[in-house]
Amino acid sequence: MNKNLIALAVAAATLSGAAQAAEVYSDETSSLAIGGRIEARAAVKDGDVTDNTRTRINIGAKSDITDSVYGLGFFEREFRAGDSVKIDGESINVSPKDENRKLYAGIGSDYGQVVYGKIDGSLGMITDFTDIMAYHGNEAGGKINAADRASNSLAYIGSFDNLVVKANYVFDNGSKEDGYSAGAMYTLDMGLGFGAGYAQQETGADKTDKTEKQAFAAISYAINDFYFAGLYQDSRNTAAEKVRGYELAAKYTMDKLVFTGTFNYLEDKDNSNSDDALANSYAVDATYYFTNNFRTYASYKLDQAKTDVAGERNKDEFVLGARYDF
Repeated sequence: MNKNLIALAVAAATLSGAAQAAEVYSDETSSLAIGGRIEARAAVKDGDVTDNTRTRINIGAKSDITDSVYGLGFFEREFRAGDSVKIDGESINVSPKDENRKLYAGIGSDYGQVVYGKIDGSLGMITDFTDIMAYHGNEAGGKINAADRASNSLAYIGSFDNLVVKANYVFDNGSKEDGYSAGAMYTLDMGLGFGAGYAQQETGADKTDKTEKQAFAAISYAINDFYFAGLYQDSRNTAAEKVRGYELAAKYTMDKLVFTGTFNYLEDKDNSNSDDALANSYAVDATYYFTNNFRTYASYKLDQAKTDVAGERNKDEFVLGARYDF
């Protein structure tokens, strides 16, 4: 696949299923595929090793209704190893954070797909421009609920040549919160890509307590074995009231070995102390693909943020991982 079309393929896979999924059943009108990953991850921080191992299982189904219209369904659940936290210097095991990542069904045609359930919000395909690392990165790409993976959501996604558009609306499901997000991305044949998106949600008992707004813009360029990308975020009335930041990313592919690096910076613009950055870090990793299904990687993050939040800031982290896709 051309590298300048990778972003389009990723966006399309948001609603169509996993790239590694294996078809286990098919007839003249229907098909069923199962896929996922098993990923062992050992994270070393401040001398302690945390087991962040996880596995994902997904099931995708498609059934032709007419020659140009089809029904689809997708399910993905993630299972994690038991996590541990430090309390007064002692590691305490906590319950694993298993979750349904995606669960939706809908209808599709040459004009796009309309689905309902728990799905990826519309800004995910914009943050994917720079969210390319095996483990770290994406600290400047945090999204509000309506723009992230949310349940009780109705979405449309369409792919037209090199243009992908997506929009979703999240209904209030008792959380006193509803909103919407929309995004578009376009990739030129020369390898230059652009993306932009906007999200807004209302929170509170009467939906007027707080309005959260978020805008993202991204650009990328792929040439030969190199890939470069940048992401910019501008958010208002979120947890830090007014947040701005960016992520810069680069990737180099050398046969089966892939090197990636990112720089993340995120700040609260209402805070006069410039040292209190919400994120300020460099990260690098190396991934070796033994086969299309199996890879190993090493990832390191240099945390330069000076604010200490819950004892987790200003601590570098090293991660070793092995991942099998099926």
